[in-house]
Amino acid sequence: MVYYFTSRCGEYTIYMGRDKYENEDLIKYGLPEDVWFHVDDLSSAHVYMRQKKNEKLDDISPELLLDCCSLVKANSIAGCKMNSVYVVYTRWKNLKKTNSMVDGAVGYHRPENVRRMSIGKNNPVVNALNKTKVVEDNPDLWKLQQDRERERIAEKKEVRKEQVAEQAIKEKQRKASVRRMKVKEDQQTQDILDQIERTKLENLNISDDDEESFGSEGEDSLGF
Repeated sequence: MVYYFTSRCGEYTIYMGRDKYENEDLIKYGLPEDVWFHVDDLSSAHVYMRQKKNEKLDDISPELLLDCCSLVKANSIAGCKMNSVYVVYTRWKNLKKTNSMVDGAVGYHRPENVRRMSIGKNNPVVNALNKTKVVEDNPDLWKLQQDRERERIAEKKEVRKEQVAEQAIKEKQRKASVRRMKVKEDQQTQDILDQIERTKLENLNISDDDEESFGSEGEDSLGF
């Protein structure tokens, strides 16, 4: 049995198992977008919040954190009686479960990716969340996980396809740029050659003029 709640902002699903047996299934069949919450150093429910795609752990708003942490505290036998407790939370994929661990116990692949915050009693928040509670007796968590995994594979293929197409466009643009550069270099080379030819012709004309001038001066001299 799994309990589902809707966050006060109405945009996120929060859920938890009824007991340690459901908790084990939730640990096993979570989704990449799930964030896990638990009272630190005390027994409590395992509460999960499903983020939107591509959201990061630190993208969780203060209001949403208050929802999740308040629900965790309220569902801790010892914690619910205390004025305040610490709650730890991390991405579901950061949870580590070994065969030697008792039911409900977890470790972390990367402890540095675990966040911790203090939370006090927030009965109005918990009451608001409880009004949205929906109970599902036997949700097919395995199927949900498999469906999401197939979706992620399709998303990765689409991203790869877009990357290949983008790379092809960049390569086409690169080749076009190389061609333009080659045309420009060829034109510059031709301009230089043309300039050399013009200079040669100008030099030839200057030489002819010099010879004519020299011939005229000689005739004048002979005539004198």
